[in-house]
Amino acid sequence: MKIAILSRNTRLYSTKRLVEAARERGHVVRVLDPLRCYVRIAPGAVAIRYQGKAVRDIDCVIPRIGTSSTFYGTAVLRQLEMMGVYTPNPSDAVLRARDKLRCLQMLAAQGIDMPVTVFGDNPDDTADVLAMLGEPPHVIKLNEGSQGTGVVLAEKRSASQSVIEAFRGLYANFLVQEFVAEANGSDLRCFVVGKKVVAAMQRVASPGEFRANLHRGGSAVAATLSADEKRIAVRAACTLGLGIAGVDLLRSNRGPLLLEVNASPGLEGIEAATGVNVSGHIIQHLEQHAGK
Repeated sequence: MKIAILSRNTRLYSTKRLVEAARERGHVVRVLDPLRCYVRIAPGAVAIRYQGKAVRDIDCVIPRIGTSSTFYGTAVLRQLEMMGVYTPNPSDAVLRARDKLRCLQMLAAQGIDMPVTVFGDNPDDTADVLAMLGEPPHVIKLNEGSQGTGVVLAEKRSASQSVIEAFRGLYANFLVQEFVAEANGSDLRCFVVGKKVVAAMQRVASPGEFRANLHRGGSAVAATLSADEKRIAVRAACTLGLGIAGVDLLRSNRGPLLLEVNASPGLEGIEAATGVNVSGHIIQHLEQHAGK
């Protein structure tokens, strides 16, 4: 097969591992910076050019689109879809996952349990928004943040109100969620490929930190998931239309809670913590589905 990887940086661990795994299985692979792709739109004559040459004869594409390039990156991905190229993560699915509010609304409609979440846009509604949520601590997060950025823990109601007003002053879209204390600063990253969890790790926040993201100094070990946790992870990915997803869960007193779904999950932490060749699983998935 001829595989394209949409990535802005060929030196990133995830990009390099996908290239290695594809070549090990005998495939031709090329990394394309989505921001350097140019598209032509016309009825029956869509096309893409990259570095002055036409992009053609691609069998499948793996999108590794960062938050800073969501708009144009998904447009390029959509163009490839229009050209008949298979992708495990279609452009609309990536957009659903990238918008935290939309993502949670879709998953809640499917009955997937999650931390109670509230959202509001009117500056006069701060008190009422917090009343809908309950007593602090509260977790306040930007709607399109990633890797733990734009996430604040407010331990008092006055602090919650101050953070909300600050975000509103910046015209930022954000969510406010209940803080699940019994999780003890840890969460689960479930790596879904197809309709199966191929690897899972438990991430633990560093001392004095409540975010378990590895980019925030957290640590990770391989995790054994319950049947319910696996079911929720796969169901969340399928609901959003993602064939490849990093699904984050919290273990709470009322059972597993869906925290977030990532359409471009990193490979370095999960492969190091579990020893699983996740990259290989992704390429095998492409082999099974491309061209069908």
